[in-house]
Amino acid sequence: MFFFFAGGVEQQAGRVLKQGAGRCFACGSPADLVKVEKVLKLFFVPVWRWQGKDPAMRCESCRLIFPSSFSLPPPGTENPPISSPHPLVPPLKCFSCHAPVDRGFRFCPFCGAAL
Repeated sequence: MFFFFAGGVEQQAGRVLKQGAGRCFACGSPADLVKVEKVLKLFFVPVWRWQGKDPAMRCESCRLIFPSSFSLPPPGTENPPISSPHPLVPPLKCFSCHAPVDRGFRFCPFCGAAL
């Protein structure tokens, strides 16, 4: 005798807290700040829901849910300046998205391009 179990925990977007709060780091589309809830599913049926700890961002076009710290600034706003370790050395800029990037990174945290 053996048992077959099909279940898991899924993260879902709940209520929208702020529309257009940022941009998706994967596709660059507008993203909303949403409350996150986790759902336990057994045999693909929701059994139990509970609130996530922190709000997250949800992309409008690709439906990706990601932490708000990964979000790009909303369209029309400038990226925050990154301080350079030496005042005469300007901060490094990404070749792909032109965002200022810290010199310690090997990949751009905004678009993922190699530096």
